Amino acid sequence: MRIELRSDTFTLPSKGMREAMAVADVGDDVFGEDPSVNSLEQLAASMLGTEAALFCPTATMCNQIAMKVHTRPMDEIICDRLAHVYNYEVGGFAFLSACSIRTIETERGLLDPDSIIANINPDDVHKPVTRLVCLENTCNKGGGSIYPVQLMEQISQTCSANGLYLHLDGSRLFNAWVETGNELSDYGNWFDTITICLSKGLGAPAGALLCGTASTIREARRVRKVLGGGMRQAGILAAAGIYALRNNVERLKVDHEHAKQIGAILENQSWVDTCLPVESNIVIFQLAAQYSADDLISYLQAQDIHAFHIGNNQVRLVFHMDVSADMTGQIVRMLQSYMQ
Repeated sequence: MRIELRSDTFTLPSKGMREAMAVADVGDDVFGEDPSVNSLEQLAASMLGTEAALFCPTATMCNQIAMKVHTRPMDEIICDRLAHVYNYEVGGFAFLSACSIRTIETERGLLDPDSIIANINPDDVHKPVTRLVCLENTCNKGGGSIYPVQLMEQISQTCSANGLYLHLDGSRLFNAWVETGNELSDYGNWFDTITICLSKGLGAPAGALLCGTASTIREARRVRKVLGGGMRQAGILAAAGIYALRNNVERLKVDHEHAKQIGAILENQSWVDTCLPVESNIVIFQLAAQYSADDLISYLQAQDIHAFHIGNNQVRLVFHMDVSADMTGQIVRMLQSYMQ
């Protein structure tokens, strides 16, 4: 029984999702004539309270498009030091947007209004223009940390008052939403653009959406084209996204329950130094100095449990729809017997 915990990107399309893909109505999306893509974009925009949405192959592309449409060359972007746009997108902010980036150190990847204000550059010819703030919710490297609703609203007000655009890398936004329970349409009020990923916990094989105003998405479509993201009969993938948004959002709570169960076990293990608070589907823990994360990874792999060493003697476990309650029980037993 293979248990895949390296990422929620390892989810496989369910039978129902595959059936929806098989019967999807398709057309040429570059001409705006794929009915399934159009339906997906309208559904996502409606859910998040935005005017429009754009279907893209990946969330990374969505984030990079957002940075491009909100900035000009020589501008600066503010994000957390742990942010995906800084750590895992190959320096796209420099390569594609010709921008610098200002990172802020926090404990779990969550910015606050005061730190943003303190990092806005003055109007000085020697300095880049601060133009955009990027948040990540949930924050991957923060252990799936979730922005409190009030904090996001305060950051939105701060950005608006200081003439800054605000983008949300919400690749795992629905993981955050099922825990906070606020109105989904709030996000459209707070952010200028929002990325949501369909191929993580929502279980689609590929695809992401960038949501925003109609004018922003019109420009984003042009940027998507130049990046090679103009897909043709993409409705087959879009149908998977529609199925995911209609069927797989509320069940994310199950993944959170499994992750919290493992987090509670890890807190009581002598070989664990620290475990980040578990708020969603990601568990990140650091082994005590005398133990090796690589050794633990090898031990788990021998049991057909596949985890990820993220550096600094830390291990990440990511729970998703293909990790059942029985599998979670097996993980518990293997972690408890590790020192034996």
